[in-house]
Amino acid sequence: MVFDYDPAWLARDGAFALSHSLPLREERFKQNECRGFFGGILPEETNRETIAEILGISDRNDFAMLEQIGGECAGAITFLPEGTPLPDTTDTYRDVNGDELYAILEELPRRPLMAGTEGIRLSLAGAQDKIAVRYEDGKISIPLGSAPSTHILKPVIKEYDGLVFNEAFCMALARTSGLSAANTLIRRTQDKDYLLIERYDRDINDEGVVRRLAQEDFCQALGIPSETKYQSEGGPTLKDCFALLRTASRVPVLDLNALLDAVIFNFIIGNHDAHAKNFSLLRRIDGTVRMSPLYDLVSTVFYPELTENMAMQLGGEARSTFILPANVETFAEDMGLGKPLARNRVPELALTISEAIENTEQPQDVSKNVANLIKQRCADVVARF
Repeated sequence: MVFDYDPAWLARDGAFALSHSLPLREERFKQNECRGFFGGILPEETNRETIAEILGISDRNDFAMLEQIGGECAGAITFLPEGTPLPDTTDTYRDVNGDELYAILEELPRRPLMAGTEGIRLSLAGAQDKIAVRYEDGKISIPLGSAPSTHILKPVIKEYDGLVFNEAFCMALARTSGLSAANTLIRRTQDKDYLLIERYDRDINDEGVVRRLAQEDFCQALGIPSETKYQSEGGPTLKDCFALLRTASRVPVLDLNALLDAVIFNFIIGNHDAHAKNFSLLRRIDGTVRMSPLYDLVSTVFYPELTENMAMQLGGEARSTFILPANVETFAEDMGLGKPLARNRVPELALTISEAIENTEQPQDVSKNVANLIKQRCADVVARF
């Protein structure tokens, strides 16, 4: 797989790079240069393997998989087989009622992203079951071809009790604590709960037309393949993430503070799966590149069978319960941040989160239990700092 920018695009006023890792140039990008971005659009792990089996292709063939399922992806990019005409401006969707949605969710583990279903070409990164949908006036429809979605739908996972409620609470808690995070809704069809996450990389105008916004996660922006997203496997570190923002963000001072808060928030709530693919850059409507709202916020420590090590070390320490002021000061020095700023921000945000818990809806037992766990972690952090 190789990639070239079209000369007409390079000559166009206002042309921008597809990825921070693929700067505008006439020279061809080789596979090792472009795979981090293009492969990073695709699903991962078991879901990727299952989709490959359904489609009759190799699970290692990024190019063939993009051809098959790359109609509706993260960001503003759409993939079409060579010779296929560009889609017209009339986007088409398939409405689904409650029974049909239930059937889709039942089959999702065996048919990730509805792969192989006629007319549906959806791709979302990650290993968790999910689909892209349009949600409007309380109704759900499935995008056909290259039609854009508005929400990502995540169903319950049997192995992890109440994950839907855990994520919904943590996302709401982040917003209540003053962090920018995607909006979420909990919905139910028959006996299946699911989470709807509003896409920050979509904009809907007054006529209801959905427009895609360019975005990429930090692994894509750094040219890192998805299979090495964890620091322990050679993936990006927090230092890499902060350095990326300094060069890619239009307003780095604001975004560096936002990333600092995100790192501290994840450490406090016990989200040990906050790897580089869970942070993104977003090209806004005005063309400026900024850090995107937060997503995939989950208190993974709620599930004792999951790892106690954070995806990215903080000041040389991977275990969140062992983080001390000295680790935060080391982290700040490595990131080029002021030590007092970072150290003082930890207990300050812990107190903010603890207060925000009381003002964040906890409609289910799982969300109440997650809230109690995070509140205790806030108290522990304040005591340590």
